[in-house]
Amino acid sequence: MMSSVPSFFRYHVFFCTNQRAQGETCCQNHRAKDMQLYMKQRIKSLGLNGEGQVRVNSAGCMGRCDAGPVVVVYPDAVWYTFVDQEDIDEIITTHLQQGQIVQRLRLEVQP
Repeated sequence: MMSSVPSFFRYHVFFCTNQRAQGETCCQNHRAKDMQLYMKQRIKSLGLNGEGQVRVNSAGCMGRCDAGPVVVVYPDAVWYTFVDQEDIDEIITTHLQQGQIVQRLRLEVQP
């Protein structure tokens, strides 16, 4: 049985930044890398980065390109989609700062 060990980060956020062949659906077609870099900068400017706080990373394909662009927040395992910086700001404020899920941006997990 594994022991319950606190996570190094309070939240670990992964953006799919995968680029597929031209014409194929992928998150990068929706400026996912730009949005990942934007969130990373905002988290840093708000003083929310570092040990015990928030880490923002890019990831390869997470298998949900048709719902994309996608971002997932762990340890909550909440999947989001987004359109612009305002959506990213709402995820930061509501989920990462206040601990509440942004229902309007949440993606349902398919079994």
